[in-house]
Amino acid sequence: MDLASHVDDRSPRGIAAAVARLVHGGDLLPGDRLPTVRALAVDLGVSPATVSGAFQALATVGLVASRGRAGTYVLPPPAAWLPPRYRDLAEGAPARLDLSTGTPDPDLLPALGPALARVAARTPAAEAGTYLSTPVVPELESLLRESWPFVPQRLTVVDGAVDAISRTLEQVASFGDRVAVEDPGFPPLFDLLDQLGLQRVPCALDRNGMRPDALDSALAAGATVVVLQPRAQNPTGVGLTPTRARELAAVVRRHGSPVTVVEDDHCGQISSARDVSLGTWLPDATVHVRSYSKSHGPDLRLAAVGGPARVLDALVARRMLGPGWTSRLLQHVLVDLLTDPAAVEAVAHARRVYFARRRALATALALFDVHVDGGDGINLWLPVHDERTALLRLEAAGIRAAPGTPFAANRDDATGGHLRVTVGLLAADVAEVAQALALAARP
Repeated sequence: MDLASHVDDRSPRGIAAAVARLVHGGDLLPGDRLPTVRALAVDLGVSPATVSGAFQALATVGLVASRGRAGTYVLPPPAAWLPPRYRDLAEGAPARLDLSTGTPDPDLLPALGPALARVAARTPAAEAGTYLSTPVVPELESLLRESWPFVPQRLTVVDGAVDAISRTLEQVASFGDRVAVEDPGFPPLFDLLDQLGLQRVPCALDRNGMRPDALDSALAAGATVVVLQPRAQNPTGVGLTPTRARELAAVVRRHGSPVTVVEDDHCGQISSARDVSLGTWLPDATVHVRSYSKSHGPDLRLAAVGGPARVLDALVARRMLGPGWTSRLLQHVLVDLLTDPAAVEAVAHARRVYFARRRALATALALFDVHVDGGDGINLWLPVHDERTALLRLEAAGIRAAPGTPFAANRDDATGGHLRVTVGLLAADVAEVAQALALAARP
C-alpha cells in the first residue's frame, strides 16, 4: 500500500490519524507491516522525527508495535475484549484532547491516600469479618440510609453501577423478557441486555427525562422492567423532575402487572440536580443504584443498591456464591471519604466545577449558533448534521468525541445526528473547543 497517498496532514498528528483511519477501515490489517520511518519520511517529504512521532503516538494507543529492526506492525484491535458498543466508544484516532471517555477529571477526585492511611490505622485485622459477615459495613449502611431518596427495605454494596444493574436484571428478568430503556441511552446497558437475552424497548426522552407516553407504550408492549437514569442522563445530561417522576410512577401503577424500575444514579454526588426517584411513589417496585465512581474514583468500583427485599435478598444470596461481598476495606475507605471534611469539600468543589464547565461550553457554543439543552453532569449531547463528517473534522483539529450511534437503543433507526462530548474534562481553551465543535456540527 502507498501509505503516503492517504496522508493529507503531514504533521505527526495527521500521519497518525491517517494510519488510524486505515486500520479502523480495514485497509491495514493486524500483522501488516508499516513502511520504515525513513522510507515514509522520504515519501512524505518530512523529517524522520516527524514520522517517528506519529508512530510513537500510534503505539501509545495500542494500534501498532515496533519490533526493532524487524519493523513496525499493526496490532489486533486493542479493545477486542470489549463488548460491541463499548468497543465502538473505545475506537478512534489519537488526539491531543480526548473528550470521548465519559470519565471524571482525575484532578477533581478526592485524595485516596490519606483515606487509605486513616482506614488502615483504625481498622485492625481482627475487624476484617468472616465469610458470613454482613455484606455492608454498618457505618456505610447508616450513611446510605440517611441519604437515600426513599426508604429501602434492603441495602447492599456491589462493584460498580453496571454490576448492580446486571445483578438486578438477573433477579427480575428472564431470557426473552422486554426491558424499557432510554433512547438515547447508555451503550454498555444495551450490550448487557443483549448478553442476557433481553429485548430492548426504546423510550424517547425530552428535557425532563423519559416521556410518560413512551413508557406507557413500552409497558403496553409487554416490558416488565424499566431502566432509567434519574439525573445527569448519559449521554444527554437531562434529569427527572419530581413532577416527571410522579407521572412515570403513575404510568407504572396504572399498568398493574408487576414491573420493576431500576434507577442508575451514576453521577451521584457530582450532580447538581435534585436526587429524584420513582421509589418515592413505588418503594416496593424500585431498585435504586448509586455509583461512587465518578464522584470518588473509578478504581473504588463501588455502587450502593437499595430497594425491595424480594430483589435485594436474592441478589445478595446469589452473590454469596460468587465474590461474596465487596471489599470491606474499600467500604471503610468510602465511609471515610463521605465523612472527612476535606474529601466532602473536594467532591462539592468538583460538582461546582463540572457545572461551570458545562455552562461555559454551552454558552460558547451559543455564540456560534449551536444550542444545547441545559442538562447536568459531565457529558454534553451535541447535535451535528452528519456524525462521520463531524468526527473527521474534530480529528483534524486534534479533538476526539464519542460517536452518537452507539447510544441509540435501536441502531437500525439511528440517525447519527449527535456526538457525546465529555465536557467534564474541558478545563481550558473553551472558546477554541467550542469553535471546533461548531464547525464540526455544520453541514
